[in-house]
Amino acid sequence: MKISTLLLSVVLSSAALGQTPCQSGRYASDVYSNVTVTSDIVYGSNTSYTGATTSLTLDFYQPAADTATARPLIIWVHGGSFQFGSKTDGDVQALSNRFAKKGYACASINYRLGFLPFDSVNAIKAVLRATQDLKASIRYFYKDRATTNTYKIDTTRIFIGGSSAGAITALHVAYLDQDCEIADYINGTNLAALGGMEGASGNPGYSTNVKGVINLCGALGRYSWLESGDVPLVSVHGTADGTVKYNRGMVNPGVPIMYLDGSRMLIERSCALNHPHKLYTFRGADHVPYANGTGAAAYMDTTVNFVRDFLVNQLGCTNMDLQPANAPSEMANLYPINYCNGSPVNELCALGLAENSQESEMTLYPNPTSDQVTISYESVGPKMISVIDISGRTVMSQEVNETGAVLSVRDLKKGTYFVHVLDQDNQKSQVKQLVIE
Repeated sequence: MKISTLLLSVVLSSAALGQTPCQSGRYASDVYSNVTVTSDIVYGSNTSYTGATTSLTLDFYQPAADTATARPLIIWVHGGSFQFGSKTDGDVQALSNRFAKKGYACASINYRLGFLPFDSVNAIKAVLRATQDLKASIRYFYKDRATTNTYKIDTTRIFIGGSSAGAITALHVAYLDQDCEIADYINGTNLAALGGMEGASGNPGYSTNVKGVINLCGALGRYSWLESGDVPLVSVHGTADGTVKYNRGMVNPGVPIMYLDGSRMLIERSCALNHPHKLYTFRGADHVPYANGTGAAAYMDTTVNFVRDFLVNQLGCTNMDLQPANAPSEMANLYPINYCNGSPVNELCALGLAENSQESEMTLYPNPTSDQVTISYESVGPKMISVIDISGRTVMSQEVNETGAVLSVRDLKKGTYFVHVLDQDNQKSQVKQLVIE
């Protein structure tokens, strides 16, 4: 009995210090029933797009009566097209409460909103302002840890994430790290006038390093901004998202703004780089399906479980996954990359462009060809046929319902291509190399 009591004491003490995550269920399951919220904590200030001084605030969520002294932190960023929304939006409130019950500390932040006119240049400026504010909130917790330690955060385990615009913000904080990457939109002089990449929203001199990113229906300006060695990423996204596209597409919150690379593009990039990234695809779902509409509660449960699996893995836990990843849908719409610094990688990835083995049921003939190619396969049902060039760019696509198709390729340049057939019923992919003479 004394031995059992001693062991229990050691486990509880270690968990309180944040040194043995998940041993007593913490971080992997709901170990707390109640959550304490401290509202309207000022973490910084900066000027809005109109020039007005804006106070930046956050709400802090923690398990009630928690005694841990070094807790992982999730900083949540709300959505709203960079025009509206709040740290008290229902989805970020729900996420903060649900993860606080697992033993995490959570912060839901406000950031500067608004931009006019509605064009890509001003949209990029709005994203930059949001990233500057998120960075200030990260620095706020580093500063707290180094001074008063009010919030008991382990700064080696800070995660950032959010919904929609909030996810876009988190992705850009993590992966947009060179001035030249946005030079097409904002030149060096204008970037400096806006405060540079780090900004001046508060808490200068402290780190903005994070351990991982939670991308809920977000996108990145260019998939190439994600590089080898970057922090891990977890994503959920609906294939029918009409606001922030699942693949590459125009962001359209009611007004077309600019092209961004969605989660499908990012998982392809991660695969090519061997970068740690997990994606859960909500097939047929629209934008932020866990926040509203039919089945929102079920979508939220899946989202929480999938993110939970990612987090406990990053914390070094060995808990079984509650929601395993599923296969991505469709082909990534890759395009040639102009690198402003560094060397390109081979974008052809095993998820989409690696040629299937000889057991493939698809055949191409004639191959090589200079005029047309006949594609045949055994299974029936709707299929999407894509022809992809060596850079990963889709140069031709066609939806068919038959067991074969004939494509004219006479207008394509000579070279090596890949023919990809996606069975839209079971998401099975078949890929074969095609040579055009």
